[in-house]
Amino acid sequence: MKLKIWRVKPAMVDVNHTQSPYKIRQDEIIYNVALEAESRPLLESGLWFHDDVRNNFYYASYLFAAAVDPSRELPYDRVAAKQKAEAVLLETVLLQNRQPGTALYGHWPLGLNPVPREASPHELPVEIMGSLMAWFCKHYSSEFSAGLRIAFHTAIGHIYRSGFYRKPVVTFGHHEAKYTAAKLIFGKLFDDEELREDGLLSLQNTLAYVRGNGMPEYGSLPWFWHWVQAFTCAWELEEDLKIKDILAEMLDYLWKERGHFYLQGAWVGAHSRGWPHDVPADGNVLHDYVQFGDFKLPAEMPRTEYAGLLFYEAPEQVRSAALDRSVPVEVKKLTRKVVPSDPDPQPLLHSYAYITEDYAAGGMWERVEEFDNEQLRWAFSLPIGVQEGSNRLYFFHPGQGYREGDPRHQSPHMEVLFHKSTVLSLYPVPEGEKDSIVGVSPKGEWIKSQQALFGKAGKVYFAVYLSQRFELKERQDYLEVTATGMPGGVVVEAVPVKEAAELGFGDLPAFAAAMTNKAPEFSTGDDLSVQYQTLSGDQLQLTLGVGAGPQASLGGSRISLEDYVV
Repeated sequence: MKLKIWRVKPAMVDVNHTQSPYKIRQDEIIYNVALEAESRPLLESGLWFHDDVRNNFYYASYLFAAAVDPSRELPYDRVAAKQKAEAVLLETVLLQNRQPGTALYGHWPLGLNPVPREASPHELPVEIMGSLMAWFCKHYSSEFSAGLRIAFHTAIGHIYRSGFYRKPVVTFGHHEAKYTAAKLIFGKLFDDEELREDGLLSLQNTLAYVRGNGMPEYGSLPWFWHWVQAFTCAWELEEDLKIKDILAEMLDYLWKERGHFYLQGAWVGAHSRGWPHDVPADGNVLHDYVQFGDFKLPAEMPRTEYAGLLFYEAPEQVRSAALDRSVPVEVKKLTRKVVPSDPDPQPLLHSYAYITEDYAAGGMWERVEEFDNEQLRWAFSLPIGVQEGSNRLYFFHPGQGYREGDPRHQSPHMEVLFHKSTVLSLYPVPEGEKDSIVGVSPKGEWIKSQQALFGKAGKVYFAVYLSQRFELKERQDYLEVTATGMPGGVVVEAVPVKEAAELGFGDLPAFAAAMTNKAPEFSTGDDLSVQYQTLSGDQLQLTLGVGAGPQASLGGSRISLEDYVV
């Protein structure tokens, strides 16, 4: 489900010049989502959506917030809009399982087809929606009708008694982050000191773990934003200054983590998981838009959630570093995956990113089995909005879960070398498995030769070299590259247009002509390898021998990962 955004006309929004830029951007989101909600016809069920119960809650929240704000000029009837929002909120709330002692008591269904009131409860919606309901009720219940106020208070009571959050912290993932926030929120609402103490201990343990080991869910979207929303919700509702300070420390950490891999709305580098609205293009960018504001609000938003309502300001040094990419930076971070069934600590993972003002490159040195096999190992990223369609370029060998047209789900058969603006990748595909690899390239200008692609997207030239011939197919949002005959490899180097011009490559044909003469040397025999000299003269080599691990070298010396830090 995607949200079409109508641009806010200044005359339609009361912009107080004393408002913070964050609040102005949040107001833009509120206005646009509310406008969409008001104009969208209701289904026979009295809801807008049957795909995900939470979408009804989010849309109705925005419509209600806009309707009860007297300072906001609206292009529709305020009273009617409030009534519509209340009707959807009430219908959504009443879908909760309110029968104590039954399975998933206090929960909501997720998918609602064909008849919402007959849909079975699901464990997921209450995790984030329960805490957001508590926040929304506190902020807006004075504007509720009597019936809606009773329904909210009753539902919140069922949520508390369900105890869905009474679980230990084991994997340090997004589910437990939401449980931890809920412990604090509902412990406070119902004067449950034991629950509050559990929530505080869970918060402290989670913060200590991620500080010492990194986030096991590195670049996990959309779930990273559930971390942010859950703890922001708890922080806004918290009155105990000690707990509020620890929540602030957690949020500072989360935004610092986000800032490390930020480029104008893009989340660069590796991702442990990703849904189609964030692969191959960064699409879930509302929280970035509010926090950083250095790109335009896209015309379509795949997830609204509560970005327009909840907010925590990131530390100034985090924002400044993320917003200023005039000097290229290398990000070298460690993280450790949690495997509850394995008592031994997992090996550390090494995540690399090279970020400039025009593009970024990077990924994870190690391949890891992730939930639903959704790891995105490496990619080049462009800023949001500089190129129509996908803003990423990457290659992979399809693995379990792959479907044509959905460029996710990579196999284990890939080794990598990262060095600034260049990525080398080898694909040791075993005999008997499909011998094709798939590539994603942004739309733009491209010149194709037998075993290379040269393109311009945004303010960047790309040189893409393949060990075999390939075919191109234009997808709706990206250019798909398919090469058969693996084992083999791919080399990609990015060059800013302005830098290319300084080197005498004034246009794409000139760049392609120059880079054609720099093609890498591939060996696809028993010792799979590739050698490449970058435009700046750095000599790179990646080798994978029979029975041996990958060897990545720079200038003849093995690349060290000893300078990576948590």
